[in-house]
Amino acid sequence: MNFPLKTILIDDESLAISRLKRLLGKYADTFVVIGEANNGAEGLAMVESGRPDVIFLDIEMPLLNGFEMLSRLTYMPLVVFATAYDQYAIRAFEEHSIDYLLKPIESDRLERTIGKIRSIVELGTRSESINNFPNTDNLLKLLERMQPKKEIHAVSVKTGEKIKLIPLPEIAFFEAEDKYVFLSTTDGQKFLTSYTITTLAEKLPETFVRISRSALVNSHRISEIVKHYDGKFLIVLTDKKGSRLMSGSTYGEAVRGLMEF
Repeated sequence: MNFPLKTILIDDESLAISRLKRLLGKYADTFVVIGEANNGAEGLAMVESGRPDVIFLDIEMPLLNGFEMLSRLTYMPLVVFATAYDQYAIRAFEEHSIDYLLKPIESDRLERTIGKIRSIVELGTRSESINNFPNTDNLLKLLERMQPKKEIHAVSVKTGEKIKLIPLPEIAFFEAEDKYVFLSTTDGQKFLTSYTITTLAEKLPETFVRISRSALVNSHRISEIVKHYDGKFLIVLTDKKGSRLMSGSTYGEAVRGLMEF
C-alpha cells in the first residue's frame, strides 16, 4: 500500500461528507478520495469495486447501516467510523484497535486518526484480504454486539383477514406442534404464529426463556417449578388454563436460572 491512500467516504449526510472531504484536503499526501457514497448499499458496491485502502464510515444510514455493510464485505480496508455514538460505547472501538471520529469531526481529532493510520501503513500491519485481516473476526463480533436491538412490545398473529398484535405481558408461552408454532395467552386463547421457536428465542427479551426445543415461556407467568427426573422440570404457569409444560433435559441450566435470586 502506497501513499496517498485510496479513500472512500460513506455517509448519508452530504454536509458531513463535505466537511470531512474539506478536512482531508489538508492531507493530500496521505489521502486521495476516489469515491463518495450516500448509503450503505452504495458504499458496499463502491468498496468492492474500488478496493480502497481506507474508508470513513457512518453507522446510521438507510438501506444498509455501517454494521450491515461491513458484515457483507469480501474485502476489508482500514475502517474509520464517523459516528454519533456516545463516548462509552465508542471505547469498545478503541479497545479493538478500530479508530473513530465523533461527529461533528474536529480537525485536531482527525489529525490523531491520521497519525494512527500512517503508523499502521508504515509498519505494514495491514493484510489485503478480509479472511486474513488480523482483527476482522473481532471487528464483526464487536459490530454485532453493538448493533441496537429493536425493542419488541408485541407479537403479530393473523386472525382471518386481520393482523392482531398480542402484547408481550399477555403471552404465557409459545409451543411448537409439528411444523407450527402457537402462541398461548394468559386468558387461554391460542394463535398460530409465523415464527420458529429459535427465531422467537433470539428476538424476544430475556423474560422469555426457552425451556425445551419446542417451548418458550414468559418467566413472569410461572407459578411453580417442580423437579422431575432426568434433569427435567415441570413448569406450571399462571394462565387461565394453569398450563403445565415439561422442560427438556438439556435445558436444565436455563430453568435453574429462573430459580436463582
